[in-house]
Amino acid sequence: MLYTSLGRSGLQVSKLCLGTMNFGPYTSDKDSYKIMNRAIELGINFFDTANVYGWEKGPGYTEELLGNWFAANGMRDKIVLATKVYGKMGEGINEKGLSAYHIKRACEDSLKRMKVDHIDIYQMHHIDRATPWEEIWQAMEQLISQGKVTYIGSSNFAAWNIAEANTIAKHKNFLGLVSEQSIYSLRNRHIELEVIPACRAFGVGLIPWSPLGGGILCGVLEKTEEGRRTREPLQKSVEKLKPQIEQYENLCKEIGQKPADVALAWVLNNTVVSSPIVGPRTIEQLEQNVKTLEIKLDEVTLKKLDEIWPGPGNQAPEAYAW
Repeated sequence: MLYTSLGRSGLQVSKLCLGTMNFGPYTSDKDSYKIMNRAIELGINFFDTANVYGWEKGPGYTEELLGNWFAANGMRDKIVLATKVYGKMGEGINEKGLSAYHIKRACEDSLKRMKVDHIDIYQMHHIDRATPWEEIWQAMEQLISQGKVTYIGSSNFAAWNIAEANTIAKHKNFLGLVSEQSIYSLRNRHIELEVIPACRAFGVGLIPWSPLGGGILCGVLEKTEEGRRTREPLQKSVEKLKPQIEQYENLCKEIGQKPADVALAWVLNNTVVSSPIVGPRTIEQLEQNVKTLEIKLDEVTLKKLDEIWPGPGNQAPEAYAW
């Protein structure tokens, strides 16, 4: 396993982050435990979850699953644990968002569900435009001073949200954001315009989610030919992007690599990226994800990938102005 600093912090995390969004509703508890055990064996020390994960089993279910796993094997001190706050956790008017009221209670509830005494990275799952940063940072500072949280991260923030948050934090002599979780893949390169430059400027580590493009970059055409079922929303995307997907899968065959591995290797090639999130449903998928760390894409291949899946071409404003 390879490790890297999370943004400008001194925290060392594995170059792959284990995402737990599927644990519980889509991956059984038993299989989830096996995947987490194997992740530890492979050297992955970075686990990501969120208080809303659990879907039809109810928000909080995945955190409870993690808590049961911690209680059973004592693995808590072996990982960097990240969870999130923002989403709706109940019917109460204040059971969502980033008010100090909700942040305090949401953190305490996450700690109870996961059966831990602290969260290593507490991430805001979305920007809350109705709550001032002074209130948010006050709540986060209190959690840190109480030893319940160590670092603060964001997710799905715009570049100016990152800039505003860290500028205000600096005025308060507070570390501010150390990480940002954004959707990023060959299929979706929007954040190259402003979010990635902002992360670079403020020393914020990028944690890409959906690095495999929601399944589009996983050899989806070959799977369809083999008779495997494709989810309806994914199938619609396949039909829309079929020419690009064909070119992509042909290129992967030329270089002798699996499409999913190339997609993950491409994300890892970006120096601002700290640790992309992988969400394996099987141990075999997890092991293959780890092998991706050995893949180095040459300049010729990177250029061809740019031609197939073009990004904005530059950061803003150069991407659209002289």
